[in-house]
Amino acid sequence: MDIDRRNNVTVTGNPQGPTVVLAHGFGCDQNMWRLTVPALVEDYRVVLFDYVGSGRAEPSAFSDDRYASLGGYARDVVEVCEALDLRDAVFVGHSVSAMIGVLAADRAPERIGALVMVAPSPRYIDDEGYRGGFSAEDIDELLASLESNYLGWSAAMAPVIMGNAERPELGEELTNSFCATDPDMARVFARTTFLSDSRDDLKSVRVPTLVLECTQDVIAPREVGAFVHQAIPGSKLVTLDATGHCPHLSAPEATNEAITGFLAGLH
Repeated sequence: MDIDRRNNVTVTGNPQGPTVVLAHGFGCDQNMWRLTVPALVEDYRVVLFDYVGSGRAEPSAFSDDRYASLGGYARDVVEVCEALDLRDAVFVGHSVSAMIGVLAADRAPERIGALVMVAPSPRYIDDEGYRGGFSAEDIDELLASLESNYLGWSAAMAPVIMGNAERPELGEELTNSFCATDPDMARVFARTTFLSDSRDDLKSVRVPTLVLECTQDVIAPREVGAFVHQAIPGSKLVTLDATGHCPHLSAPEATNEAITGFLAGLH
């Protein structure tokens, strides 16, 4: 299947500039980057796509087996990079996509030359000596609720994930995005996301890395940002003046400034 159709690939910006790949998180699509793209298009070639099972990607390409692990989503990334023959691209991943980017960079090091991790979490469940933000029981309840009533779960959880209760339009946007996702495919992605443990994969990172965290984030508390930063030698940690789990929507200026500053330092 044609990769443009399969992953709804969009290429925009400066064709002569370095390439930046923007990757969305669970329940989202490439439209979530619409406030970041304008900050990049003058100087960079910008690639956007939807994971299979999300956005306007080709639903017939979805497979429970492939997407039952983050490696299946990393294959999407690598195949998009191969189809466009990208070299040393900067991969900007939001939420679970930050860890998908780590896997993709390990599999295809010639394709990805730097990482920007926006609100990353290598493991959502608390462990001995590690705070992920959720107990195993919390995640079991979350997944059970999602699987029994996906639309109801989306309406309840999306505003919590977004934060910024004083700006309800942000929570509504995330709710609508969640609700537009096929429930069966969303269940697979949610289970893959919230049960993942990518802590050991962080040791494989050998490229310049920017870790962006928010001052308050129910999905990825600040202990997680500190853990990721410590686990990746030479990484840079920036705490944005932002709350919630989607700073590219709630605080785009601060997010864009951090990303463009990091990009400028690479060249």
